[in-house]
Amino acid sequence: MIFKAVGDSRPYPDHGLTARQWTDVPPRLVRLVDLITTKRTLDLQMLLSEDSTFYGDLFAHVVEYENELYLEDGLHRALRAALHQRPTLHARVLVVS
Repeated sequence: MIFKAVGDSRPYPDHGLTARQWTDVPPRLVRLVDLITTKRTLDLQMLLSEDSTFYGDLFAHVVEYENELYLEDGLHRALRAALHQRPTLHARVLVVS
């Protein structure tokens, strides 16, 4: 199993962060098996693209809510890490209460 669970929604309250504000959240290593996805599908072109981070953040965005880690943005990065047999991913983790 790659992820803890595969979800299709964001069960946490809206945090209101913009893409620019995410850069203030320091990245850290997270284990893929601790993540719950918030999307069930992925655009395969995003996964295979060499420049998928050219216009975006280099780090995945994860929301910690009620002691669970939700992968909000960066599913393609997480799957790429799994395909390379890496058990961890660098992500910006926002704690929401």
